[in-house]
Amino acid sequence: MANEPKNPGGQKNEGEGNKTAARHNNEDQQKFVKSGKVGHAAEEAEQAIAGADGDELRKAEEKGRAKSKGENPGDYATMGKKH
Repeated sequence: MANEPKNPGGQKNEGEGNKTAARHNNEDQQKFVKSGKVGHAAEEAEQAIAGADGDELRKAEEKGRAKSKGENPGDYATMGKKH
């Protein structure tokens, strides 16, 4: 039908919050942690902050934190644990 909304990816609408995308994101994060590349990525981030892009990166972080409702200590308790 001509008036039906198009869904080019064929992805099911999961309502508020996309559980499938969240699951994929979590799986990808776990793969990255297990890859052993975290330390190298952290070193690169430290160099970027200390380098020419440092001011821009700090401004971006400040902008993101301004929208945040704050840290959730409960998040740290579940890191690395499988659900």
